[in-house]
Amino acid sequence: MGVRQRVRSFFSPPRGARLWRRVLPWGTLLAAFVVIFMSGSAAWEYTNSPQFCGTTCHTMPPEYSAYQVSPHARILCVECHIGRDFMGGGFVLRKAGDLKHVFATVFSTYKFPIYADEMRPARETCERCHSPEKFANDSFREIKRYASDVNNTPTSIYLSLKTGGGTKRQGLGLGIHWHIESKVYYLPLDPPLDQSIPFVRVVDDTGKTTDYVDVGSNIDPAKIDPSKLQEMDCMTCHNRITHLIPSPDDGMDQLLARGIIATTIPEIRLRGGTALKTHYDTTQQAMDGIAALKGFYQQTYPDFYAAHSDQVTAAIAAIQDTYKTTFFPEQQEDWATHPNNVGHKLTAGCFRCHDGKHMDAQQQPIRLECNLCHSIPVVVGPDQFVAKIEISRGPEPQSHLNANWLGQHRFAFDSSCAACHTTSNPGGHDNTSFCSNSACHGNTWEYAGLNAPGLPNILKSQLPTPVPTLAPVSGGALTYNDTIGPLFQARCSGCHGDTAIQGLKLTTYQTAMAGGKDGPVIVAGDPANSLLIKKQSGAQPHFAQLTPDELKLVTDWIKAGAPEK
Repeated sequence: MGVRQRVRSFFSPPRGARLWRRVLPWGTLLAAFVVIFMSGSAAWEYTNSPQFCGTTCHTMPPEYSAYQVSPHARILCVECHIGRDFMGGGFVLRKAGDLKHVFATVFSTYKFPIYADEMRPARETCERCHSPEKFANDSFREIKRYASDVNNTPTSIYLSLKTGGGTKRQGLGLGIHWHIESKVYYLPLDPPLDQSIPFVRVVDDTGKTTDYVDVGSNIDPAKIDPSKLQEMDCMTCHNRITHLIPSPDDGMDQLLARGIIATTIPEIRLRGGTALKTHYDTTQQAMDGIAALKGFYQQTYPDFYAAHSDQVTAAIAAIQDTYKTTFFPEQQEDWATHPNNVGHKLTAGCFRCHDGKHMDAQQQPIRLECNLCHSIPVVVGPDQFVAKIEISRGPEPQSHLNANWLGQHRFAFDSSCAACHTTSNPGGHDNTSFCSNSACHGNTWEYAGLNAPGLPNILKSQLPTPVPTLAPVSGGALTYNDTIGPLFQARCSGCHGDTAIQGLKLTTYQTAMAGGKDGPVIVAGDPANSLLIKKQSGAQPHFAQLTPDELKLVTDWIKAGAPEK
């Protein structure tokens, strides 16, 4: 009997066959179905697992290494790259579409470095867990840095991050996450990296559009194809949240801050950073180059090495491990291959649009302002036991409300700044005053557009009227018109001029005597009960603090009856 006849006989038993003989074919089919279903399900689950994505394909070591230490290390790769969906719906079709990657791997049609494209919209991935309509309060951050000197001198940068968000229906839609709650479109010239953005369109709640064009580009908004515009979403900024590879400097700072490398090892911040930045053709070559640090410490710091060789050995191992997760010569990829759009120092990030040179038709820019998304950073060294962190909450002078103010303030610095800020060594970076902040002036902001062609002329044309030079405190008649009025104009007009904060305007005699929301601030003949004198002589310094000579002059004027002429 042939095989074909045996199979037919097995599945079609003759009449009168015993019960078990008739049930056996169906049981065999059921068992085969169960085996196929279970093995198929297991295969399906495995192909959806991070282990399959990260280890099966030899092109994935850079992304898989970063993924394993990311905030999304427990999230399946397919949840972001394919999206959640019913198995019988679009999920299967999208997964089948990834067969092109299998083809590229088998036939080696890909090129290094590899860039991801055709990502699912953030509304279908990120926002399944992270709702932009949920308001996030400001968060306090400390960023630890170490100097490249013998002592690896530590500093801390403190700032408040204005995350914001929330739905506008609740009166929110503020802070950094305003970009998601609002309709913002942009034109990238270099997808999928999206680093060159010469055009931005904002659509407000009424449907009104405002177009911003890079002054250095030749973009004509009327000629832009709307289909080329992309809507801003989570991934516009958080593009490397799961696959972030830290820079060598950041990597060394993290190792020192976490105590993985001892801060007592001389020059380790400098030497480790240099070893990581050196070009190597292969990973093994890098391991040998980093291991050479042992010889450096044996020769340069023999006494320290003799007493702490274990610390040096541990540091070398940590730096080698860092290299393995940040540099991948075989895949032609390192920390700089994929720009990280969170921040604005190592890559353009926020400055792709907030660079001060994207102007609307009225020459108003997308704001380039330090405290738009975070507070002014405060840098504290090891000799400062108390950090004085400034959180601005008071009224701002009219000049500061200009969208171009950050670009203008270098041209507008004058004596009026001292009314609110400490101003020693302005533009410096020794952290002795508000105006010598090393977090601002101690860095080269490569991607800020403050020196773009034509921009300085635009900024200078919008500068506020210079503050007049103060007249001598003596020599004129002790009247409002001759002495006190010019003094108020010079010292107080930033807040109590035309803006009349708290209803108080000191730049005319009538309004000065009328007072503000709290009533009269000048009581003629009675300086002790005049609110102006109380504010200026109290323990808490006022925004525009008068000098002792100026305060005496105003006191004498009030005592004399506060004459106008």
